[in-house]
Amino acid sequence: MKTTLLFSASLLVAAGAFGQGQIQFGNLIGNGAVTKAPIYDVDPLSPTVSKTGNTSAGAPAGTQTYGGLLLAGTSYTCQLWGLVGANKTEAALELVASTTFRTGTAAGFINTLTVSVPGSPLSGTAGNPNSDPFLGTFQVRAWNNLGGTVATWAAALANPAAGRGKSALINTTALGGTGDPPATPPALLGLQSFSLAIVPEPSSIALGVLGLGTLMFLRRRR
Repeated sequence: MKTTLLFSASLLVAAGAFGQGQIQFGNLIGNGAVTKAPIYDVDPLSPTVSKTGNTSAGAPAGTQTYGGLLLAGTSYTCQLWGLVGANKTEAALELVASTTFRTGTAAGFINTLTVSVPGSPLSGTAGNPNSDPFLGTFQVRAWNNLGGTVATWAAALANPAAGRGKSALINTTALGGTGDPPATPPALLGLQSFSLAIVPEPSSIALGVLGLGTLMFLRRRR
């Protein structure tokens, strides 16, 4: 009886540990051979422009260039947003995990986490490991937390002084892998670099447009 109870308890522990599919939340995986997509700060020459795409040093290599510094330290927050299922909309994504940035020669890269994805099973439907809901849609978002005063993505959206940016949407497969124990959780394959940008308040934009319109009107009257 004791052996049976112990065995049952061990199954419950295993189920709790591997009850959901997992993913590696990181932008430097496999020493850069799998994923290498550093994140950049606001470009001082184009502060309102957020770029996306890898540079020639990224993995996979791209052609994008960035004018901002690499993000580093706890002054910046990085979050993974996602949802089980392929091709989900950005508005439907939910917060999965938060992390911070590394420093020094590792600036631009986040402290990698292996995280569980709520609602994702460990194997595909009907034996198909690539079937929905085994797929997942993800996005990486980052912002300047202004010394810890901007604690959430919603707060970053509401604060024009907080530079913010986000990756393109990413579809992944095999959340957590299959087998016993499950295989290594997948990386964010397809993740590419992006930069933060300062987004002015709508009132500031409106005033700018009004000023430009007034200037053009005065020029026409001359």
